[in-house]
Formats: sequence, structure tokens, C-alpha cells
Amino acid sequence: MPLVDCRICKSRFYIKPNRLERGWGKYCSNKCKHLGFRNGSQIKCFTCKKSAYKSMKDQNRSKSKKYFCSKSCQTKWRNTFYKEEKHANWKGGEHSYKNIMWRSDSTPKCAKCKTVDTRVLAVHHKDKNRKNNVLSNLVWLCHNCHFLVHHYKSEAGKFLVLVA
Repeated sequence: MPLVDCRICKSRFYIKPNRLERGWGKYCSNKCKHLGFRNGSQIKCFTCKKSAYKSMKDQNRSKSKKYFCSKSCQTKWRNTFYKEEKHANWKGGEHSYKNIMWRSDSTPKCAKCKTVDTRVLAVHHKDKNRKNNVLSNLVWLCHNCHFLVHHYKSEAGKFLVLVA
């Protein structure tokens, strides 16, 4: 009755003699067997300092040589590093007016016709200066009303009286 020690957890377990002759019987369970196949190492997360396992493939693939325990920790690091001016696609912040409106406490509703369907809403600059992204200069308009305000002087005059 052969009893052998597991290579991972060191517990003693029974193995059939013919399996021992074939070279099996190194691990007591599938869990220990899969742990035995690992070739990586434990690393510390760059963001939260938790310990996490990374395979050699993952370690060799990293360009920055910074390792993370999860995608959320990696995203936190990336969002602090590639922020605004440092990001390759940054355009000076003049195209962020829609995000400003979504983050504000103003309800998304057309100021002219009172439509609340967010699929057709656009942000309008009252002074028609796209670089002036102050919240008091921005207002929600549906695409139809937005077109009317920009292309018909009579509608633009009515709108200015309505908003003021």
C-alpha cells in the first residue's frame, strides 16, 4: 500500500502501485496538480500593493514592467498617468461640453420644446462660442430646435428671450 507525499501541500495520499510505476502520483488532487504547473511568481500590485500571481508570459509581455492584481487597479493607474494633456488624443478640452452637461444636475430636456428623449438631445452654446464651456453658457436642445436656433434668426431671437 504505497503512500506518497504531495509535492505542493505535503499531505500523504494513497496511489495505486501501477500508477506509481508510470510516474504518476505526484499530486494529491487536481488543485495541487494545477498549482504544480505554474511557472510564474507572486508579485505586488503597483496600485494597491496586494500580492497576486502572474505567469511568466504575462510578466514578459508587460512594457511598463508594472504589474497589477486586476483590471480595475490597472485602470486606476492608467487614468492618473494618461490624464488630459498627457493623453495622445487630448484636444485642449474644448469638446468636453456634453460631458459637462451630463455631470451637472440639470435635467436633460430640450429648453425650447421640452422633449426628454436623450437620443435626440444636443448641447447648445448660448453665445455660439464653442470654447466657452461654462455651465451657464450651455443648454440642452433637441436636434430639431438646435437647427432652428442656428439657421433662423427669428427662432434664435425667440430662444434668447425664452432662456433669459
